[in-house]
Amino acid sequence: MAKQKRGRRQVEGRVLKANNIKTRIVAIEQRIPHPLYGRIIRRTAKFVAHDEREESQVGDLVRIEECRPMSKTKRWRLVDVLERP
Repeated sequence: MAKQKRGRRQVEGRVLKANNIKTRIVAIEQRIPHPLYGRIIRRTAKFVAHDEREESQVGDLVRIEECRPMSKTKRWRLVDVLERP
């Protein structure tokens, strides 16, 4: 496993879209309790990630980490593929 650098957040999520070259759209799902009612709510955030080797496909569970801005919206880098469908 790669050594994690300080201050770089790592999250796991599913690849939703892989249309562009070396770019993936990754959905991160959080399950949090509602502040008043306590029911579990699913919150989804989408991140644009850079996949240098183009190893991930739609549906893969991947780990991404924060990095320097690579384009207008791309601020994450693919670290590894954890699971294939």
